[in-house]
Amino acid sequence: MSENEDGTYTFISGRSNIDAFIASGKLRQRLEVVWNYKADEKGLPADDKEAQLMEEVGDKLRAAMEKDKLAIVTGVYTGQGKRETNFICRNLEAFGQRLNDTLSEYPQLPIVINAYDDPENEEYKELLELKGEED
Repeated sequence: MSENEDGTYTFISGRSNIDAFIASGKLRQRLEVVWNYKADEKGLPADDKEAQLMEEVGDKLRAAMEKDKLAIVTGVYTGQGKRETNFICRNLEAFGQRLNDTLSEYPQLPIVINAYDDPENEEYKELLELKGEED
């Protein structure tokens, strides 16, 4: 957890021990799944039901993407009115299809997907630095 300049908090959950996936060189894109939510005074989810739904959806996405290593979750940031889950991915089109299939049982969710070329996995390396680890 870190405290932001405005007095709100951001919870950071980073993934360790994925060096073999990074070393494979196959996971060259980074995807951010961003869920915007109504925040309390500390920037955290104000609605317990929505917080539970974010956890449920996050768990399902992780399981769906990681079952055959299509994509690996590298970090989850929750604070300032949004939860951002970062994946490194080997195929953007397949990721999009699997995301749609996984979320099809839910009503439309308040999420935005951002995709970036990140062949050196720079975002993940920055997260490790935040955690005080070295690659």
